[in-house]
Amino acid sequence: MELESEVGGRLDLRPFVVTDRCVRKGLRSRVLDGVPDAVSLIILGGFLLAGFAADVLGRRIYVPRVTLLLLLGFLAGPSVWRLVPNEISQWFSFATLLALSILGFHLGERFLGKRLRSTGKSVAFVSLAEVMMSAACVFGLLWAFGVPIPVALLLASIAPATDPAATMDVAEGTEASGPLTNTLLGVVAIDDAWGVILFSLLVVLAGSFAGPDAAVQAGPWAVLGMGVWEIAGGLLLGSLVGVPMSMVTGRIKSGELTIVETLGFVLLCSGLALQFHLSYVMACMAMGATVSNLAHHHCRPFHAIKEVEQPFLVVFFVLAGFQFQIDQLANVGWIGLGYIVGRVAGKVVGGYLGARMARAPRTVSRHIGFCLLPQAGIALGLALMVAERFPAFGAQILTTIVGTTFVFELLGPVVTRWQLQWSGETGHTDSSD
Repeated sequence: MELESEVGGRLDLRPFVVTDRCVRKGLRSRVLDGVPDAVSLIILGGFLLAGFAADVLGRRIYVPRVTLLLLLGFLAGPSVWRLVPNEISQWFSFATLLALSILGFHLGERFLGKRLRSTGKSVAFVSLAEVMMSAACVFGLLWAFGVPIPVALLLASIAPATDPAATMDVAEGTEASGPLTNTLLGVVAIDDAWGVILFSLLVVLAGSFAGPDAAVQAGPWAVLGMGVWEIAGGLLLGSLVGVPMSMVTGRIKSGELTIVETLGFVLLCSGLALQFHLSYVMACMAMGATVSNLAHHHCRPFHAIKEVEQPFLVVFFVLAGFQFQIDQLANVGWIGLGYIVGRVAGKVVGGYLGARMARAPRTVSRHIGFCLLPQAGIALGLALMVAERFPAFGAQILTTIVGTTFVFELLGPVVTRWQLQWSGETGHTDSSD
């Protein structure tokens, strides 16, 4: 699928198939089509070794592993060295599905489970405030610069989306713990849910301003209904699957098939969510939270999932970097600059106000907004949905989101790491890391 970009060139949409609906489309074809088995194994082995090297190097030069992996994927991709076949991009949808399903289960246990009792107030206030402020700041700044209201609204609807995978990878890589870290991971666990709901509302509003010439392909209330159904239905499904999992998991001796059992439940839950057109990330988070609250006798499934998530995340980050093309960054223009400035301002101001309203510690109010800058898969998927529903300005929005995502995903994890270090919550300090 290609769209003609209003700022020059053609924009290839195929790599950015990352939302729940888009993942379902991507899974219709075989994951490894076009790549010989020997080459596939060599590339996968290289990806995993690159993840190991990035982790070792990142600890020495104070750069997050995720940033190094994204850079490596970008350098190995079609824009620079072309070290691997372009067909590797076919893996991205499936890698995203696996990585975010596992990550959702982990986040559900950590910050929608038992720990919610201590962080719930701060997480709720901060997440709502930063979601609303980031959308408001992007819309206000673009509208002030003369951007048409429908375009400004659609870009504002995408701005709240964050990248939980990159944020969690930075927190774990620095061995961070404390009020800021707990609040941060709680926020990224749920703010995409608020973001999808806000996205649905703003798409309805943008459609009313755009008029019939925009050729919106879905009715406004249908768009809103689909957003609510994906979130609420995903939470319900995850809770239902989590009940039997909490009853049967971890009943055998420690280490005996726990990984197989846990991964089986995670993939089953994710697959059912895709089958019923629900958010698989929210479903896995709800399942993790249900198991955490009901299975008081053990934590084995969550320890087991940590042992298998790293290879999936490494492949996911390298493939994400592989998608980016340098000409897409050059095509962003001043609209992209306004989007970047507005999103950063909204995250920082919203995080500060939310933390102050929740009476969170000062370290949370000072640093939380800067920690929420990474943005990747969810934003790209929402942009693709906008392009399909608003052909009149879909290419312009996609070009903007693709280019700015490159900036946020490379620099966002670095800023998050700095903020965690300055707050004093990391296991490594600037001098010894």
